[in-house]
Amino acid sequence: MSSTIYKNYLLQSEPNKFSQDELKAGEMIVNMGPQHPSTHGVLRLEVVTDGEIIQEVVPHIGYLHRCFEKHAESMAYNQTIPYVDRMDYLAAMNSEHVWCMGVEKLLGITDQIPKRVEYIRVLVTELNRIASHFVAIGTYAIDIGAFTPFLWLLRDREHIQRLLEWVCGARMLYNYIWVGGLYYDLPIGFEERCREFIDYLQPKLDELDTILLGNKIFIDRTANVGILPLDVAINYGCSGPMLRGSGLKYDLRRVDGYSVYPELDFEVPIGQGLAGTTGDCWDRNYVRALECRESVKIIRQCLDQLTGDHKRTPDFDPQAACPKKMRMTGTQELYFRGETPRGELGYYFRTTDKSDVPFRAKGRAPSFVNLSVLSEISRGCMVADLIAIVGSVDIVLGEVDR
Repeated sequence: MSSTIYKNYLLQSEPNKFSQDELKAGEMIVNMGPQHPSTHGVLRLEVVTDGEIIQEVVPHIGYLHRCFEKHAESMAYNQTIPYVDRMDYLAAMNSEHVWCMGVEKLLGITDQIPKRVEYIRVLVTELNRIASHFVAIGTYAIDIGAFTPFLWLLRDREHIQRLLEWVCGARMLYNYIWVGGLYYDLPIGFEERCREFIDYLQPKLDELDTILLGNKIFIDRTANVGILPLDVAINYGCSGPMLRGSGLKYDLRRVDGYSVYPELDFEVPIGQGLAGTTGDCWDRNYVRALECRESVKIIRQCLDQLTGDHKRTPDFDPQAACPKKMRMTGTQELYFRGETPRGELGYYFRTTDKSDVPFRAKGRAPSFVNLSVLSEISRGCMVADLIAIVGSVDIVLGEVDR
């Protein structure tokens, strides 16, 4: 490489936050990424170390920028749903649900959504929540050095993907939840097949506790590591398992009570310091495992409703409440939020009169906010522990670099 090309390369690459002149005696800068195998995406970490002890960690993001907000500001609300899928691609149903509920509130049609549609929405989002947590827990096990739990969880996640593929034809990017309704009703026989799956899954969650959460090596690598005190989590705006792992029962499905969640019985798991200190890496993983059990409870209740009071009828149209035109009346501003597997996903809308395209659409991504606390919980840890800490945050870079 010629000196000119190399100089241009240096000018184009993002500079370090810390310069060599700022380092103290014995300190050095180590770059992890932007494609380190254990950073769960195209993320670069600039790590200042003193020997094996971390002094500072600076996440450098933007390698996967998707221009989501500008896409949303150039097309109609219903046309944006495929782009919403691609933010948190591990929990696309959850992202669609929040987006559509926000637009429905703007249009004033929330009360027109049939109850069967609402229960189907919650059913598929909770299935997707389990699938997302299985990826988080399974890949985290690989980060720590355990391979078997990853294979078991991906095996069971495959059943969920096949169920969702049966519903809408896609395995990950669904475009199933539409503004005002659904793309299609559940396939005939889906409720029975789904009930068979959750009956199969229940003992598998018990096996997960034995092989991973109670494993001595896993506990030694995650307990008392990356401790996130509750006040720090609140001040940084953390949400989801990151916040609940620090001991606060704060779940938007309960706090805001959207959709049919107020009619469902489920608990909000929190970290309790059972293996170490409340708010450590083990607690965050523990909360995700417990949330899978709660999602199973929610799915059972949805299936009871979908085969009982709100069972399928020949004249049911899942698109009956879908508006033909989505032109807003007057200028409005709205922030709507919902609970995804990673925390509070929110969308801010600013509309203009008689337009079906938002003047401004802003996405509040939980992965972006949760990642910002990385430096706080990594300071003073060993370099080897940084992999465990990053994995416990459970980031999706498509959402960070939205």
